[in-house]
Amino acid sequence: MRRCLLLLACAAAGCTGSAGPVVTVGSKAFPESLVLGEMVAHLADSAGARAHHERTRGLGGTEVLWAALVRGDIDVYPEYTGTISEQILRGRRLHGEEAVRRELAGQGILMSRPLGFINTYAIGMKAETAERLSVRTISDLARHPDLKFGFSNEFMERADGWRSLRARYHLPQEARGMEHALAYRALESGSIGATELYSTDAEIREYGLRVLEDDRHHFPDYQAVLLYRADLAERAPQVVEALLRLEGAISGSAMTEMNARVKLDGVPPSRVAADFVNRRFGLGAASRDRGLAGRLWQHTAEHLFLVGVSLAAAILAAVPLGIVAAYRPRFGQVVLGGAGILQTVPSLALLVLLIPLVGLGAWPAIIALFLYSLLPIVRNTYAGLHDIPGHVRESAAALGLPWAARLRLVELPMASRAILAGIKTSAVINVGTATLGGFIGAGGYGQPIFTGIPLRDMGMVLEGAIPAAALALVAQGLFEVAERFLVPRGLRLRQAG
Repeated sequence: MRRCLLLLACAAAGCTGSAGPVVTVGSKAFPESLVLGEMVAHLADSAGARAHHERTRGLGGTEVLWAALVRGDIDVYPEYTGTISEQILRGRRLHGEEAVRRELAGQGILMSRPLGFINTYAIGMKAETAERLSVRTISDLARHPDLKFGFSNEFMERADGWRSLRARYHLPQEARGMEHALAYRALESGSIGATELYSTDAEIREYGLRVLEDDRHHFPDYQAVLLYRADLAERAPQVVEALLRLEGAISGSAMTEMNARVKLDGVPPSRVAADFVNRRFGLGAASRDRGLAGRLWQHTAEHLFLVGVSLAAAILAAVPLGIVAAYRPRFGQVVLGGAGILQTVPSLALLVLLIPLVGLGAWPAIIALFLYSLLPIVRNTYAGLHDIPGHVRESAAALGLPWAARLRLVELPMASRAILAGIKTSAVINVGTATLGGFIGAGGYGQPIFTGIPLRDMGMVLEGAIPAAALALVAQGLFEVAERFLVPRGLRLRQAG
């Protein structure tokens, strides 16, 4: 099914060229992973494949990518050996690279040899702050309990992250979670005193940071590798052969320089990756980024699909539920309570929970948006019908109208303003919430937002944020117009009066 959807998407985008294997590349939401993902896509294209990376780049964290790889929603993504042993395979107590390979192979996943550089975790501070406090090692932090720490949310929860680091070094400080790119800004402003770094980060040089010595050797080696599905090697061996050309090909200094080009110079990751593979392997790869107009068209179509399908399904489910709730009060309390509980579930958590069930992409986003759309429509349908005056119901019954006719001809028209207001509320909420689909490869306006944040590219962030806000206003305006046709004229005049 996923292959068919990708072929349809490719056809809709006007893809040309001979048919080749479809290869879906994933990457995490930080520049290095984006660049490596683009390298993989360029190499796959050079082997005759049709590589897809745009909707699956900048995905939210290791758990999302690993689940997508195991399910087959993506075929390959760059990872680090420390993350594999400490997070993906945590609790296995595996020793040595070959033991890790065997464990992965048992799940249908293969691992490349190291790509040539190590990007280990480290703890960093502003150099002047570290000098003033005489902090050179992580152990030295224990002498400064008033220091505030800020770490990425993933680092806060990792097996080799904040909790185990605090226990190993007996650190008295508390820490708060934040997006990794924002942690650097908080460090620069003095809001926090220390954060985790990646050893190849361009920000180390940009912000004048001191990398503290891991004097108790807490962090394992994080050698960059590729994780790919075993069935990719079976159906497209020439592609895997091309991807494995990256083994041992990237030095630490080269990776740091590429990160700096993306973060400090604002060069798109696809352009940086193309320059590297062209220079290193003699390819003729070009940047895979589309122009602004093409991106806006694609993101708008994707966003409208997410909102339209989820809202239509919610209307079909919620209006009947609201009707039944109005006529069956006990059942109505259960329905309203259940819809209210769904509304309290954090949207990102719900999206991640849905990935193992329905995979990556549009469908988990549609399901989540559908669930969040229910409450306003159910509640307003219930309220609109419940508030109809009793004498109106009695008059309709006295005319001999059966229940279905009373509902269709009298009660629903009188409740139409309230029902439409609920649908309008759900639509506007959906437009904004659908941007979170970029976190799980659903596309839409969230894609440039989630890609632009780690790159600190405000233009890219606004490329998603401004159209999303405009679409919400358009949706609200369309419902105002629709009210003129769907709400009886008498009710509109009474409201205006």
